[in-house]
Amino acid sequence: MAQQYPLLPRMYGTQMQDNEELRQLYILLERWGATLINELNTRDVQVDSRPSTKVFAVTTVTNITNPQAGDIAYSASTGKFKGYVSLGSTTEWQNLN
Repeated sequence: MAQQYPLLPRMYGTQMQDNEELRQLYILLERWGATLINELNTRDVQVDSRPSTKVFAVTTVTNITNPQAGDIAYSASTGKFKGYVSLGSTTEWQNLN
C-alpha cells in the first residue's frame, strides 16, 4: 500500500502576487517537495515489491552461501526450521522450533 506523503499548502493572496522573490522561493520549495515525494514513492515500490523472507529447503544451513537477515531454512539434518536473525552485533542461524 502506497504511503500518502503531505504536500505543501497552496499559497494565495496579495503577498505572493506582490513579492516575486517570495513566489519564486515557494515554487522552488514546491518542486523540491514534489521531487522528494517522487523519490520516496519510488523507494516504497522497490521495498514493497521485495519478498520479506526467503524460505530454503537444505540439508544444513551451511549450504546457504549468502543468507540475509530474515531468511528461513528447513534443516533436514536437524529436522528444524532455522531463522537468520540479528542479535546485537552478531547475525546467525537460530532454531525457530
